[in-house]
Amino acid sequence: MTTSSKISEWFYEYNKDIYHFLLYYVGSGDIEDMVQEVFIRAIKGLDNFKGNSSPKTWLLSIARNVGIDELRKRKRERIKNSIAKANYELKYEKTPDLFLYLDENKKHLYRVINSLKSTYREVIILRAIKELTVRETAQTLNWTENKVRITYHRALKTLEKKREEFYNGRERAF
Repeated sequence: MTTSSKISEWFYEYNKDIYHFLLYYVGSGDIEDMVQEVFIRAIKGLDNFKGNSSPKTWLLSIARNVGIDELRKRKRERIKNSIAKANYELKYEKTPDLFLYLDENKKHLYRVINSLKSTYREVIILRAIKELTVRETAQTLNWTENKVRITYHRALKTLEKKREEFYNGRERAF
């Protein structure tokens, strides 16, 4: 199988998973461009794919790195804008475009997930939302399976606590 046909096959099989992962991971933006970047990186790095994990977990780990790069880029842009407009209070849209399409419970869950620290957020997205196995999640995050289990357990407890705080009227500022 040629490189292009293998990547094409993976694209048709996994592009929706990659799209949804990035949507949850970065919130909003040009997700389609990020999906393209994932597959461009996959083409460039296909020689490094040893087959120790499934193509899906390998692609999701690339997507995670693309998401991290995007979040870093956004952070740099915010800092640059803050310096340029030091006399103005910058207001950034705290709710991504996705909020327009989600009902109130999903909006809140999305806010709570985004308020979690990054390791918790990553493991919640992969395990609970994308329904990856412990092994696939460990391979994607380059963690041990035990770390995935422990972090997932702690993340769920934190997530539930934050949801309860919201419903009890003690919502924190996200």
